[in-house]
Amino acid sequence: MRTEDFNFELPEELIAQDPLEDRSGSRLLVLNKNTGEVQHHGFKEIVNYLNPGDCLVINDTKVIPARLIGSKVGTEAKIEVLLLKRNENDIWETLVKPGKKMKPGAKVSFGDGLLTGEVLEVVEEGNRLIQFHYEGIFEEILDQLGQMPLPPYITHQLQDKNRYQTVYAKHTGSAAAPTAGLHFTQEILKEVEAKGIDIARVTLHVGLGTFRPVKVDDILDHHMHSEFYQIDREAADKINQAKESGHRVICVGTTSCRTIESAAAADGHMEPSSGWTEIFIYPGYQFKVLDCLLTNFHLPESTLIMLVSALAGREHVLAAYEEAVKERYRFFSFGDAMLITDFM
Repeated sequence: MRTEDFNFELPEELIAQDPLEDRSGSRLLVLNKNTGEVQHHGFKEIVNYLNPGDCLVINDTKVIPARLIGSKVGTEAKIEVLLLKRNENDIWETLVKPGKKMKPGAKVSFGDGLLTGEVLEVVEEGNRLIQFHYEGIFEEILDQLGQMPLPPYITHQLQDKNRYQTVYAKHTGSAAAPTAGLHFTQEILKEVEAKGIDIARVTLHVGLGTFRPVKVDDILDHHMHSEFYQIDREAADKINQAKESGHRVICVGTTSCRTIESAAAADGHMEPSSGWTEIFIYPGYQFKVLDCLLTNFHLPESTLIMLVSALAGREHVLAAYEEAVKERYRFFSFGDAMLITDFM
């Protein structure tokens, strides 16, 4: 299966640069995964597509302000550091620009020395292991100095950090937001629960590798970055109950989908678990748990469009994307939503 099979034409002006003033003001394209039929709605109508007894799975990860701008000690050259993965002893795997200036032993300073770091090692894909030094609490310093790590296709400055967090964000650790969840308000979540739909909260700390285009011609040669996930007893029980009673499991976002599909047994049964996942879902994959998916519109040739194609079929997905372009939907992280379901 070729990477180019998942390409599509997207006018640049359809890339949403800013979040809407109203979180739930986005449009909602509904795609029947079996027939390819498409309907157009507003996101606030999402509750109409959920049935009592269904289980809605959300990812409650919280994005850290992981983008740091500093200077190389001794030269004052501007250095940008993006925190990717936390290791022990205040060592982080990072993406550094420009990397050629930051060889092992090089030091960088942020906020007039409030935070400093030293490059220890160059690892996979040119990422740097940096050990940080500071006084106080790292998270408080990061909140003071860091910026939200917006994807490179968003060129506008984010005015409110909270708009790159879901309203249910809880567990800190992501380098990017689980963007399908950005549409929800507390009011809509209350509507969901009032209708008799269980909400299962799982955690997957999103890494930037999830959003990168696939760089190999054959998708089978692509290797996913690992991401940490956690599912507690309450979430596992809610998912199991929905499946055992003949109801549906509907994931909010590809990250929630990848979490439960990574953790489920072969028969779809869930137990509390945590660990690292490198699951890559593409057409031909047999879903063990997930029935329906709420997601945003994804980049051409990305692992995410491959995942949604595994659920609804590549032809149906690309036809729906073509319809979304024609109808001027807003694309990517701050864009509109798509519900892939089994009834209309």
